[in-house]
Amino acid sequence: MRIKGLFFILVFLLLALGGILLFLSSQLNTLFFYIGEGLILFILIYLVFFYRKLVKPLNTIGSGMDLLREQDFSSRLSPVGQYEADRVVNVFNRMMEQLKNERLRLREQNHFLDLLINASPMGVIITTLDDDLSQLNPMALKMLGVRLEDVQGKKMKEIDSPLAMELANVPKGETTTVRLNDSNIYRCTHSSFIDHGFQHPFFLVESLTDEVMKAEKKAYEKVIRMIAHEVNNTTAGITSTLDTVEQALSTEEGMDDICDVMRVCTERCFSMSRFITRFADVVKIPEPTVSPVNLNDLAFTCKRFMEGMCNDRHIKLRMEPDESLKDVMLDAALFEQVLVNIIKNAVESIETDAESIGTDGEIIIRTLSPATIEITDNGKGINKETEAKLFSPFFSTKPNGQGIGLIFIREVLMRHGCTFSLRTYADGLTKFQIVFP
Repeated sequence: MRIKGLFFILVFLLLALGGILLFLSSQLNTLFFYIGEGLILFILIYLVFFYRKLVKPLNTIGSGMDLLREQDFSSRLSPVGQYEADRVVNVFNRMMEQLKNERLRLREQNHFLDLLINASPMGVIITTLDDDLSQLNPMALKMLGVRLEDVQGKKMKEIDSPLAMELANVPKGETTTVRLNDSNIYRCTHSSFIDHGFQHPFFLVESLTDEVMKAEKKAYEKVIRMIAHEVNNTTAGITSTLDTVEQALSTEEGMDDICDVMRVCTERCFSMSRFITRFADVVKIPEPTVSPVNLNDLAFTCKRFMEGMCNDRHIKLRMEPDESLKDVMLDAALFEQVLVNIIKNAVESIETDAESIGTDGEIIIRTLSPATIEITDNGKGINKETEAKLFSPFFSTKPNGQGIGLIFIREVLMRHGCTFSLRTYADGLTKFQIVFP
């Protein structure tokens, strides 16, 4: 029972006792009657004093406990005029002030950390103890190419994203570098932190694309320039010598065969020079001169240009335009070369697939809002191992490929600020998707 209840029981007992004494004194004489009345009055005054000095302070302290239970750290208790109780009130108020300041500090710290995580150039993905995604910062959403409401509460392996698939395979406590089919390179770390005695897993994703591509470009530019310089100088001397020898031998009888060999060697030198010049052209791509271009018209022009090649190989080339598409800022000349290269690669992919030769080979050029173009083919497809190497310098799956087509495409698209990907989906279709900023 609470103290207030006990106090009222005490009041009842004392008043009952006073009433009995008053009744007994009235039976004796007037003096005892007045003494009894005075005693009852004294008891009432003392009870009022007792209530103010003991029960009321206890009620005040009880109210403070309610404030603590409700975590209302902004309220304070008022002194009650009782020494011992006021000491408790002062300690309580100091404690409430400290709790309020600590809560404010934690809120400011958490707010600062939230701002820091949201502004971080690294992707931060926090999961629950059951490995469900609980928090992703804007950079992580951008890297995954998803929206928060679409992935929150899901497991990493359930997300339709190439990066998510790679993250799902990173063992806890390890760091892995992955190269995706959109030429992006990421360093992925799977770790955990302790919170309330439990280990909370999280992922850190750092983009290495710019650094790696700059290093790659610097390296292959230097190599290409050195090779081109040496080859061109050498072939120039060889072709000059061969031409001189051919002219000298052409006046002699019976030297026709040797002259033919000389001409073949000369032509071969010119072919080698043209071959190395193609590599040199990759590192000399001009900066885009952008202007408003209708993406549907540009895609239609490329379709008409490539129809002859597709018809010769019995491949159906069709277009599905989005008429609501607005003009896009791009360099039409450079982008035409990009589309031609992509369609040419799709044609060659269909040709290598024995099941689709001459029957159901198909390439679809599709434009979508906002500012997206997709080239889809039903060719052989790209396996997982090849996907990671697609945009690597000089990598090619073709027997006589030079590995510069996709490098050219990558350079032009990145200079336009586009995001792009090349992958084969579960339905067997291979799609090259380009999204303009």
